[in-house]
Amino acid sequence: MRRAINGVTLGYDLEGAGTAVLFLHAFPLNRRMWAAQQEALRGQARILAADFRGFGETDLSPGPYSLEDLADDVLGLARSLGVGRAVVVGLSMGGYVAFRLAARAPEFVQALVLADTRAEADTPEGRTTRLDLAERVQREGLAALEQFMQGLVGPTTRTSRPEVTARLRQIVDNPPPEALAGALRALAYRPDSRPLLASITVPTLVLVGEEDGLTTPESARVIAGGIRGARLVVLPQAGHLSNLETPEAFNRELVAFVRELG
Repeated sequence: MRRAINGVTLGYDLEGAGTAVLFLHAFPLNRRMWAAQQEALRGQARILAADFRGFGETDLSPGPYSLEDLADDVLGLARSLGVGRAVVVGLSMGGYVAFRLAARAPEFVQALVLADTRAEADTPEGRTTRLDLAERVQREGLAALEQFMQGLVGPTTRTSRPEVTARLRQIVDNPPPEALAGALRALAYRPDSRPLLASITVPTLVLVGEEDGLTTPESARVIAGGIRGARLVVLPQAGHLSNLETPEAFNRELVAFVRELG
């Protein structure tokens, strides 16, 4: 399904009834990365999954954008579909957008699941590296992300789960270079969300892959330690894409958390 929001036509899935759960995807994937989680919650929740600008079935952004713009996109989409409040599930870039939702529309956020993400902004060096990568991607497309793509999964997956690596590449497909570069620039300029943590009062589950080398378990501990009552779960033998690498463990925690909310 597709719907025009904020001048951009967004691709999305919406199904079910009950507690609304909004899924926000990682870079450079799209909403298809959540298929196993949608299946796990089917019949138990109202499920909404959306593609960010330029990814999946969502149009390219008409110009530069920020993570705040992505938050406004999904918030506008949800409200246009009659979803006034939701459990927000974000992984990596999706987690950064979840933080922006919590800052901009706290009344919308019923609860948070923050997976393989971090509250810190990029360091100056990290920002420069990311912006340089955006320039390369603009010229070379997805090929410029080959090393990055390999780091999205942990060593256990790389050595013993070839089907996950194949599935990852199938999901990513081949986004337009403009989409990849635009997202990298938005990520590079994202704000530090650590000052936000103490103001988050909704139930929060923090998930992280034990082998995540991009947003480490230590970064997850910063989030869990900053949000009162947050629960941290480290998922064994999972890297940065823990929902794809160890879906059974991820789903067990997610489904239990949603059920606890009633």
